[in-house]
Amino acid sequence: MTRSDRASFGARLTDTVAERGPLCVGIDPHPGLLAQWELPDDANGLERFAMTCVDALAGEIAVLKPQSAFFERYGSKGIAVLERVIAESQQAGALVLLDVKRGDIGSTMAAYAAAYLTDGSPLAADAVTLSPFLGFGSLEPAFQAAEKSGRGVFVLALTSNPEASDVQRALNGGRSIAQTVVDGAAERNAGVTPIGGIGLVIGATIGTLGVDLAALNGPVLVPGFGAQGGTMSDIRTLFGKSLRSVLPTSSRDVLKAGPDVFALRSEALRTRDAIVSAAGHH
Repeated sequence: MTRSDRASFGARLTDTVAERGPLCVGIDPHPGLLAQWELPDDANGLERFAMTCVDALAGEIAVLKPQSAFFERYGSKGIAVLERVIAESQQAGALVLLDVKRGDIGSTMAAYAAAYLTDGSPLAADAVTLSPFLGFGSLEPAFQAAEKSGRGVFVLALTSNPEASDVQRALNGGRSIAQTVVDGAAERNAGVTPIGGIGLVIGATIGTLGVDLAALNGPVLVPGFGAQGGTMSDIRTLFGKSLRSVLPTSSRDVLKAGPDVFALRSEALRTRDAIVSAAGHH
């Protein structure tokens, strides 16, 4: 599929969420979850875990978010499983957001963009997570590759780990670093309809928002919903009017319902329906 016949990421995300509801489910083959599912901590266990998630979720849930690190642990066999997860999830109609949190400069950033955001790469997802803390502008090669191929990126802005605020809430010329990230995304998304393809990652459990999202015109991925303690009321308090472009993400809370495919799917749909009713989505 070439760029000319793939809609923009913002349009594809909007359509998929309208059809399937606003939920992203992480595919996190954590050693503890493999053990809980009584699977071996090896590439075969990984494959059974990951493909069970795809079978259960890819036909129903809007966005699936494989965590690259849990596949990389197993070397080339793990990466081969990740390639399968991406391809089969997309075939079933889900958007795949690959959680890689890459952040680099120059030709290295361009190489990451080629790996994850360029047609023809076996690891090309619909979107990836990026870290902007070498400077928002250092991500430019990824923004360009994503735009060219109708893909998206989600840039870390306010994460829920306790160490984050030292960097993210630090002031630079009167603006927090997080706000400079928001403003950089807003600038790139300006005028794009229905929304731009540069999203942000903002944790559900950060407490207070402290940034102005009014001009963002892009999606917000909200991890920490469920097992990490984030609730719909936290999300409403944080995002208020921006709620429509918010994509709550749950991993362990849903995945603990496995390994039964039906139980896993039911838990994901229950979570999605709870979000829909709490957010007043239609």
